[in-house]
Amino acid sequence: MEVVKGSSSTLYGGGAISGLVNLISKTPEEEPELSFMLNTTSALGLDLSGFYANKTNKVGTTVFASYNLGTPYDPANIGLTAIPEFNRLTFNPKLFWYLNQKTTLRFGMNTIWENRLGGNIDYAKGDNVVNPYFESNETQRISTQFQLNSDLTEHSRFEIKNSFNFYDRSIQIPEFSCTGYQRSSFSEFNFLTTTKKGVEWILGANLWTEYFNDTGNNQVLALDQSYQIVGLFAQNLWKLDKSVSLETGLRTDFHSDYGTVILLRTSLLYQPTSALTMRLGGGLGYKTPSVFTEDAERRQFVDVLPINTSDTDLERSLGCNFDLNYRWNPFSGVSMSINTLLFYTKINAPMTLILGNNGFYSFQQNGGYVDTQGIEVNLKIKYGDFKLFTGYTKADVKQYENGLVSNFPLVAKHRLNNVLMLEKEENLWVGLEAYYYSPQQLSNGDVGQSFWIVGLMSEKKLGDKFSVFLNFENFLDTRQTRFGAIYSGNITSPQFLDIYAPVDGFVVNGGFKLKL
Repeated sequence: MEVVKGSSSTLYGGGAISGLVNLISKTPEEEPELSFMLNTTSALGLDLSGFYANKTNKVGTTVFASYNLGTPYDPANIGLTAIPEFNRLTFNPKLFWYLNQKTTLRFGMNTIWENRLGGNIDYAKGDNVVNPYFESNETQRISTQFQLNSDLTEHSRFEIKNSFNFYDRSIQIPEFSCTGYQRSSFSEFNFLTTTKKGVEWILGANLWTEYFNDTGNNQVLALDQSYQIVGLFAQNLWKLDKSVSLETGLRTDFHSDYGTVILLRTSLLYQPTSALTMRLGGGLGYKTPSVFTEDAERRQFVDVLPINTSDTDLERSLGCNFDLNYRWNPFSGVSMSINTLLFYTKINAPMTLILGNNGFYSFQQNGGYVDTQGIEVNLKIKYGDFKLFTGYTKADVKQYENGLVSNFPLVAKHRLNNVLMLEKEENLWVGLEAYYYSPQQLSNGDVGQSFWIVGLMSEKKLGDKFSVFLNFENFLDTRQTRFGAIYSGNITSPQFLDIYAPVDGFVVNGGFKLKL
């Protein structure tokens, strides 16, 4: 997992205005690998997974498969599921073809089938219930993965990648259902070269396609959506001297619904010593309006109107950040590092779901904006077998609309993240984690309570191929149902309030890992 902080929109698209998390897939090594994991929980959950990898001179392969089972769980005894009944099956095979020492071809397919049923706990367990409230979700997802990498010379390479996604979903609640299918794709070509003076260039083009077809009975309110985006981008990394580097980028996207968008990005890195690094950067971004938001999802899309592209615009954004990294060894055997990040983002004309006089919900842009400013500090200390990670984040998020200023809902202004880890000779791992969330503004004008989530995790190797683990998640049993009701009305037709804290409470999980 790679965390990229700061604007990366010129390379990764308009949505990467504040950074991104890049998941790096495992590749086959010279030695074959076969591993299994079993995990069970006190909430009667079950996870089974297996991974296989092998590599020859010309061909390599990896296969990942997993099965996840959830049992209806109601720790608060309020008659509603905190964890729904669910079954999920995942299968992800990949093929690696090493054409020569410089060229590799990869092809994979990821398939996920999942059924979820929540709501009335007795109904989810299969009992006969009169007028039960329930939420049923059935999803099927298939995505292809293609990538071709080739080193043309010692200082240049090119890459071609593509993905097709097929996603079918069905949502059902009492007296309403929403069904549809999504077909989307992403294709990209990029070329990287480094000049003799050490100047690096990345040039490329990509294509996004998006198509969603609402197959529900009411085609008048169908949430159909379709668009295409063609993008051209260039990024330059110029090392001005040994301690200063300048990175600049330019992207031009041609959106089928909203026209041409030009994005700029820049970042200046200063490293006066090997222990100290400073970076200042910023860029532009955007987001295509979509009905698939948390607000619409919370309503299961009941009475939600489709977006009229002729009356809306892109949600345009800008962001800037300054971060400082410092590493030092204050005492013998002790190493420390600190990262401080100052950030600011602004989203212009955000989409808001508003209830109209006709009883329907529509997405509107009222010309306001949302801005976020804050600081993030992370400290890492290592002494012997112990590691301490501690972090603090302050995020002041406000929305400006019609001359009014208010706190953005469901955002904790202050957060603490703490993990103390003991790692003994790669044989024993024990970790204690504690996370704090300050009170959050709720959408009805109320303010939620602050809370801590504390957990204990452990793993012990028994020989070279077998290990067992045991985790105590949220052992303080922090639950929003301890703070008050999470719905109004009656249990046959509940009106849910904002969920800002865990509802599943204290859960123990444990199992084993086997590597052959």
